[in-house]
Amino acid sequence: MHRNLINGEWVEGARVSRNINPSDTRDLVGEYAQADAAQARQAIAAARAAFAGWSVTTPQQRFDLLDAAGSEILARKAELGDLLAREEGKTLPEAIGEVARAGNIFKFFAGEALRVGGEVIGSVRPGVGVEVTREPLGVVGLITPWNFPIAIPAWKLAPALAFGNCVVMKPADLVPGSAWALADILHRAGLPKGVFNLVMGRGSEVGAVLLEDKGVDAISFTGSVATGQRVAAACAARMAKFQLEMGGKNPFVVLDDADLAVAVNCAVQSGFFSTGQRCTASSRVIVTEGIHDRFVAAVAEKMKALKVDDARKAGTDIGPVVDSAQLAQDLDYIEIGRKEGATLAAGGEAIERNADGAPGFYLRPALFTETTPGMRINREEIFGPVISVIRAKDYDEALALANDTPFGLSSGIATTSLKHATHFKRHAQAGMVMVNLPTAGVDYHVPFGGRKGSSYGPREQGRYAAEFYTTVKTAYTQA
Repeated sequence: MHRNLINGEWVEGARVSRNINPSDTRDLVGEYAQADAAQARQAIAAARAAFAGWSVTTPQQRFDLLDAAGSEILARKAELGDLLAREEGKTLPEAIGEVARAGNIFKFFAGEALRVGGEVIGSVRPGVGVEVTREPLGVVGLITPWNFPIAIPAWKLAPALAFGNCVVMKPADLVPGSAWALADILHRAGLPKGVFNLVMGRGSEVGAVLLEDKGVDAISFTGSVATGQRVAAACAARMAKFQLEMGGKNPFVVLDDADLAVAVNCAVQSGFFSTGQRCTASSRVIVTEGIHDRFVAAVAEKMKALKVDDARKAGTDIGPVVDSAQLAQDLDYIEIGRKEGATLAAGGEAIERNADGAPGFYLRPALFTETTPGMRINREEIFGPVISVIRAKDYDEALALANDTPFGLSSGIATTSLKHATHFKRHAQAGMVMVNLPTAGVDYHVPFGGRKGSSYGPREQGRYAAEFYTTVKTAYTQA
């Protein structure tokens, strides 16, 4: 039994959840405690009590703890990557890469704990000094998703702790294993009691308490648009700070002058890898007339070589979908695309068993062609390995189509034209823009976030994380 961490103690929950391997549904990854509302409130109270001490620790103390955690994560990346692949379904190389990213994030923010600075500004009044400094917020609630079960908790948790906040974290129900492993590492690194609390449990219970309890000063949320809107409403009602990362319907533009091999590789990686279960995945590929047919043929040919199998097996390109509900949603959208008149050019079939005969939630990646911008498969986030191709007559139309979405997280273009690349970087309505690179692939030390319906609040990651996890104080002194 994997227990919750509340006030420095491992405690049993009100219920138990079973963590199932989507590559082989007969395989039980583990049993995890489920906290109830009362335990969530206990965790918040513990964090509040710990804040007075933790908020005034030296930068060196916080550096040492975060650096130690980062070192252990990196040393155990093969083991933790295997756990991640087993519970979430992304391929083992992708999972190990995600764990390494989490370790590097902790290392980065260990350094940021030492680099928190301020300003000394001359006053307009004689004899008065002005200092501008940053201070921690207090207790931060973290609500994390299932698609990046260790990297996203890391990029929320590490800056929160680095800047002196205390934390209550609720990971996604589907993937408690990676979050528990992270909690165990931090606990053994020597965090004081109550500074970090792990409360695994249902959103309707634990999540609701985090949103409503006045002891929580801020919420950082990554998940669906609908849930994000509820988070915003609840936080606004009690004037709590909040940060949202939600959906995406990311475009990838392919121009006539693109290197075909580069364009195909970017589209396939963006749309299909990690089973398409990334908010930065590119599910709309907008292709100009001159290269359209060659591009579609090349993508369909490359798809034939993609191996769909157990996430932890060597040579697997695409692992399973995370669970039966997500698989059903993907299949529903594939059927919607057919009914809307799109051509299913390749893939789209559910696979009940992998090559070894194990039952799992497998889906062959799907490629739709001859789609139109108004189709639901081009408007709504599917969150699966589904790409739809839209024709465009030229760059101007392609850019307009790329921006024709309520989302604005990531946007990409394949081109050898410096003119078009430069124009696209400036005019793409997205928080992140990729040129001749997959839309789903970002560094850990730079800002992450989007525009429009994809994000709200300050950016995550990098030095910009301080904008959310700290508050600014201006102090005046009469000499």
